[in-house]
Amino acid sequence: MSFTKWFLFFIFPMLMGTVQAQENLTGYWQPQFAVNYQVAGSYFHNFSVANRNYIYDDEEFTLKGRQLDLAHFSKLKIQDNQSVALGVQYRFRNNFEDKENELRLTQQYNITNKPFAIRYGHRVRTEQRITNSMTIHRFRYRFAVDFPIIGEKLDPGEPYFIGAFENLLSVAKNNAPQYDTRLSGQVGWQLNDGIKFQMGVEYRIEDYSSGLPQNVLFLLTSAQLSL
Repeated sequence: MSFTKWFLFFIFPMLMGTVQAQENLTGYWQPQFAVNYQVAGSYFHNFSVANRNYIYDDEEFTLKGRQLDLAHFSKLKIQDNQSVALGVQYRFRNNFEDKENELRLTQQYNITNKPFAIRYGHRVRTEQRITNSMTIHRFRYRFAVDFPIIGEKLDPGEPYFIGAFENLLSVAKNNAPQYDTRLSGQVGWQLNDGIKFQMGVEYRIEDYSSGLPQNVLFLLTSAQLSL
């Protein structure tokens, strides 16, 4: 069990290192703040705000804003390890660039399994990305693992690791289908019973079936408050 945990913990940085050799690379820094709270019984709400900023663009390091996302999810636990959720998000792009703002609707099913210290998760999402010019339908599947880095149980103040692999398909009228892949690894700390802090990286290959796929690297930082 400990071998599997450390293998996963170290394999993600090794895979991320391969990004340095990629062309068509764009880099972002994306901080996020989220609040979770239980409404009643098995019903939960999540509110979040995220800001995406360029840090590497056109083969130059920079720091400039790209977008601001405001999101809400309503989640219902249907079993101890299964849930369904509905989400709505508004993306402000026009304030930063000459791009359209976006309204996004999300439907989600999530199931987890934790036979030992490692928890495995499967998530399926459908999304409708709505702008003035078009509506994009996106279908997503994500496999994720998380576990405490020290010991078999996560205690306050101790670090944990989250890794995820996700495939996406986007379709829209009069547009060719777009296939994307995402790989991420983050280290987090549970500071107390209600606060978590996470940081890590995510690598995306966007439109990889085209002649010129795009390589995107994210530096992720987030804080989560559970009420």
